[in-house]
Amino acid sequence: MEKDRKNYNYKAKSRNTGRNDNRNNRYETAEVSEGLVVGRNAVRELLKSGRDIDKIIVQRGEREGSIVALIGEAAARRIPIVEADKAKLDNMCAGANHQGIIAMAAEKEYCSVEDILAIAEERGEKPFIVIADGITDPHNLGALIRCAEGVGAHGLIIPKRRAAGLTPVVTKSSCGAIEHLAIAKVSNLANTIDFLKKNGVWIFSAEAGGEAYYDIDFKCPCAVVLGSEGDGVSHLIKEISDYIVSIPMYGKVNSFNVSTAAAVILAEVSRQHRTN
Repeated sequence: MEKDRKNYNYKAKSRNTGRNDNRNNRYETAEVSEGLVVGRNAVRELLKSGRDIDKIIVQRGEREGSIVALIGEAAARRIPIVEADKAKLDNMCAGANHQGIIAMAAEKEYCSVEDILAIAEERGEKPFIVIADGITDPHNLGALIRCAEGVGAHGLIIPKRRAAGLTPVVTKSSCGAIEHLAIAKVSNLANTIDFLKKNGVWIFSAEAGGEAYYDIDFKCPCAVVLGSEGDGVSHLIKEISDYIVSIPMYGKVNSFNVSTAAAVILAEVSRQHRTN
């Protein structure tokens, strides 16, 4: 496909990757403001990330399997380790499967869209961005974060309203990938997409009725939009996208779960970005 929009010419103005000067862009619920990281994989990735950890809470009597190594690493770093009954851990993580361990970490702040573009520039790569348009299921958002980080995307953009934020369930569902992916939270997706387009990024919305994803040329600065579980990509976002891409379906069902669709399409984008 020919692309006649101006060449990618973004020059990063911000080097403060992973941070946002707008301090209001913090987690928005009480449980998340405590910086809870839930489950063994998520805590393991948190320890790898080097982020400050206030303390680790372990289920009383839980001293088997991978949890032993996590406790050992935390002790080596002089992170306080506290024992608690299972009921307390259940209450703290609002029903998420904590697997006997919860970390209370310093908050992971949202970054800016400029920060995501700066990450791509610093790596010497064309921007590869994922946009979540109204995904409300925290398990799906967590799985999407895992997909995006796994294929090497430079960042994820989520809306402030009518969508899941970075809750402990999202962290748990991402299996720790959230610790390694820049995430921006924006008030207006349409304006954000307009900003990306002005900076040479092409917008691909994943929706039914589009061109097969394997026939699309993704070898460009690009952002892939994944829609909500019920409604898909919103009408406005489809209207302002450059391309609609689809996964051909040959069975009885007419679509994949959003995180499954993301894995298929994002893996193809990653392959093309790494193919000369």
